[in-house]
Amino acid sequence: MRFLPVLAVFLIFSGCQPKKPELKPGAWRGVIEIQGQKLPFTFHLERGNTGYIATINNAGEKLVLDEIEVTGDSVTMTLHIFDAEFKASIQENELTGEFIINYADNYRLPFHAYYGQDYRFIPSDTGAQVTDFSGKYQVQFINETNSVEAVGIIHQKGNYAEGTFLTPTGDYRYLEGNVIQDTLWLSTFDGNHLFLFNAVKSNDSLKGRQWLGRSRNRLWQGIKNDTVQAPSHESLTYLKEGYDILEFTFPDVDGNPVSLQEDRFKDKVVILQIMGTWCPNCMDETRFLTEWYSQNKARGVEIIGLAYEQKPDFNYAKGRVMKMVEKLNVPYTILIAGVNDTAKASETLPALNRVVGFPTTIFVGKDGKVKHIHTGFAGPGTGEYFEQTKERFNEIINSLLVE
Repeated sequence: MRFLPVLAVFLIFSGCQPKKPELKPGAWRGVIEIQGQKLPFTFHLERGNTGYIATINNAGEKLVLDEIEVTGDSVTMTLHIFDAEFKASIQENELTGEFIINYADNYRLPFHAYYGQDYRFIPSDTGAQVTDFSGKYQVQFINETNSVEAVGIIHQKGNYAEGTFLTPTGDYRYLEGNVIQDTLWLSTFDGNHLFLFNAVKSNDSLKGRQWLGRSRNRLWQGIKNDTVQAPSHESLTYLKEGYDILEFTFPDVDGNPVSLQEDRFKDKVVILQIMGTWCPNCMDETRFLTEWYSQNKARGVEIIGLAYEQKPDFNYAKGRVMKMVEKLNVPYTILIAGVNDTAKASETLPALNRVVGFPTTIFVGKDGKVKHIHTGFAGPGTGEYFEQTKERFNEIINSLLVE
């Protein structure tokens, strides 16, 4: 028995220690558990000179995560500009932990990831013979008290599918999935929002369910209609009777008050972007406006972003906005306007009937008067509707510049 301590020391120094688990570069399949369902997505890990970089894939979207910290056998991944993260333990070919939204009370969902898997629901087979869901659909999302009209767009090849839904206040961006035993499954994870859809088909009709985050779900139905028109976006929010201008004063990120009536905005066309850094549709619009502004600023146009964030604390909101500005290289002015609540946002802009959703884009003419208001933003995940949105945007600006 007296030789056991000597043997233990020998084993330690002879390299017989448990091997620290490695966070392996390559393809991973993530799964977040919501409401008894498994929401899958894929990501790719790379190891560079300064650490790890992950790229989340959603159909045509690639979301880069460059804030990944490995400590011992644990990893924390900050999810792009969002106030959310993965915390997980590193095991052999697997991660086990939680998806956490930091600004929400006790928002923690089970998270797993599996190394070497590069598919959503099942491996894609472009030659598979399955029910064909391809096409455009006139859709209704059915809530407890009302229904929401939408346009569904589905592209399918074999058992692989992509698509989106375009609603009056935005779109569900890049959905990706598979057809399994004649049921369509689509999911997306943008770093902050969790959306899962399924559907079965009967002739040209679809019926299914949508799961939204940790607690909400609803039925949806659609009928194939290749000529369906996008929902109206220019009548939901408007000026109250007797108003033709917007008056506000909000602080910029340095705390300086900014008003639309300042000299630097006079005799210019001004685009007001009601947005929030937590809102993926807003980020799609911000990317578009960032590129557009760099090409058109000299024409006599200014953009002011009005940020409505998840907490009323100025320093918290400032931090979220500054991170967005840095990540997306935003060149225009962003003001801290309020909190993420459409009713409270409406109170900050009393000339409007209401703020229905984020983003909302307000076009102000060179005379300082409001000319157009557009709710929502059809982003790049909507294909032709994104092109129509850009065309309409430029049509409005061009008309205001010659007034």
